[in-house]
Amino acid sequence: MVLFGYSEAVVRTVYTYPPQTSLCGNILGMLLLLLLYGVVLMIVAHKLPSLPLWVLCVLIFIGTNGETYFNTGALVSCVQNFPKSRGPIVGILKGFAGLSGAILTQVYAMFHFPDQASLVFMVAVGPSIVITAVMFLVRPVGGHKQVRPSDHSSFLFTYSICIILAAYLLAVLLLQDLSSLSEKVVTLLTIVLLILIVLPVIIPIFLVFFSGPRPVLEESLLPEPDKQESSRMGSFILTLSETEDEKSSEAETLPPSERQKRIAHLQAKLYQAAAEGAVRVKRRKGPRRGEDFTLLQALVKADFWLIFISLVLASGSGLTVIDNLGQMSQSLGYANTHIFVSMISIWNFLGRVAGGYFSENIVKYYAYPRPVAMAAVQVVMAFALFFYAVGWPGSIYVVSVFIGLCYGAHWAIVPAAVSELFGLKSFGALYNFLTLASPAGSLIFSGVIASGIYDYQAKQQHEHRIQGSGLGLGVPLVKDEFLTCYGTICYSLTMAIMSGLCIIAFILSMIVVHRTKRVYAQIYGNPLA
Repeated sequence: MVLFGYSEAVVRTVYTYPPQTSLCGNILGMLLLLLLYGVVLMIVAHKLPSLPLWVLCVLIFIGTNGETYFNTGALVSCVQNFPKSRGPIVGILKGFAGLSGAILTQVYAMFHFPDQASLVFMVAVGPSIVITAVMFLVRPVGGHKQVRPSDHSSFLFTYSICIILAAYLLAVLLLQDLSSLSEKVVTLLTIVLLILIVLPVIIPIFLVFFSGPRPVLEESLLPEPDKQESSRMGSFILTLSETEDEKSSEAETLPPSERQKRIAHLQAKLYQAAAEGAVRVKRRKGPRRGEDFTLLQALVKADFWLIFISLVLASGSGLTVIDNLGQMSQSLGYANTHIFVSMISIWNFLGRVAGGYFSENIVKYYAYPRPVAMAAVQVVMAFALFFYAVGWPGSIYVVSVFIGLCYGAHWAIVPAAVSELFGLKSFGALYNFLTLASPAGSLIFSGVIASGIYDYQAKQQHEHRIQGSGLGLGVPLVKDEFLTCYGTICYSLTMAIMSGLCIIAFILSMIVVHRTKRVYAQIYGNPLA
């Protein structure tokens, strides 16, 4: 835990400071990756003696945390470049991050490396080469000043590629699981896969060379009257409670020019009253919703903790299902358990892409808080978990599809919502803190609840089998004997508990929706006004 906290602190520090430092983060992440797999490669190739288990655990921890730097750097830069399309950007990036393992597996199968050392070498060198090639290109470039009319069609094209890629990869995984393919067929399938992955590169090539001069649309992220109001007010505000942010006012329904006149008039009266001592003013203690927060400022806000706890309950439940899906399908009598594991990664990918797309439509066309999309997927998760808990037919298929979709959707919706409510200045720090939610929830739900109930049911079944065989109870278990549980009873109680937790997460998300309605109306405008 100490090492994990240190790694997270470094990531937050790197991506809280100006954009140029993201280059340092990419270099540091690449060095950590090379350190881990370099040592593992030397051990596998017998260049180094075998190391103690705890040393390998530390190395694996350091190397795998190197991925955090690339993930954060790409996500922060792209959200800053496309602030008007945060949902699609987060969904696409997080989707491909989740699908990367399956893609690299296919690449490895195509090259058919002769030994383990070759696999480790590919994992160590391949990503490092790609990162070195693009880390000077992935950076914030003032995207809000470069809005194009073709952005919508470009995202639709990317979404189409994502759907085709998911369907193709699912078909390839099923073919490989259910039949034996020749080396030539695997190579051909992998080449087609790589072509699909690089197809989105057509978009920037077309826009640069074939779309003519680029229209520069200067779009501010906040309405101009708000900026003028902010500059005139300076650092003094009335002593008001935070809950007044959520109260609607008559001024919101006025035209911008009339509203600006009324604000100027009220400010003049405020300054006069303050000068005469009739009203008390004080320095502003911190930013308001929709402005830039630091991590420490966000940690004292109720909205941030409501989102975090909701994410712990829902994503922790989803990750518990993903971690135990193989054992769940085995307990129900399915032979090819790895098929469900392969499929849920595809649903996870589609959930991330779809979550970003639909949540973006909610905020753009209805100016409604993005967390309502998170609440909706949590209701679906609760239903899927309850479906398995009651033991209805086909429950393993329902769980694998809906949990994969909904778990993935969380990681497209939540980062985008946090960037809107707490700003982009410290988005890297806020995002990395939120990533603690999923493993924290899984540590409790999977490591304590699910495993404890499974072991108890397996022991009960073991004793019943002994009693039925006539040996009687009290036969001692062999040390380290692995007991297997069969039937829906193995996970039904766990699923019921997590279904209830998802309902609690839904309630917390709806509280955030209620508290942030006015903020989203200010950011995206009220289409009903």
